[in-house]
Amino acid sequence: MEKMCKNDLMRKIQEYEFTALELNLYLDTHPDNVEALMEYNRCANELAQLKTMYEMKHGPLLNFGFSPSQYPWKWVDEPWPWELQE
Repeated sequence: MEKMCKNDLMRKIQEYEFTALELNLYLDTHPDNVEALMEYNRCANELAQLKTMYEMKHGPLLNFGFSPSQYPWKWVDEPWPWELQE
């Protein structure tokens, strides 16, 4: 995963975010499902690693104190993280 381009890394983050959301919703109605909880935690850990990797290479994903920024201030750089270039 270290060699992924910016767009591929963003796509992988989006996939893990979708999976985490779906597992979260499932666990809301099935809180005793240990396997789903384990998968959710695995997914959440992988997502955190992917986001850290992205931010180290390409700048912050979120503003308002959710993501640190390198010098100079990176939030104004374009394209924005959600603007994938195909």
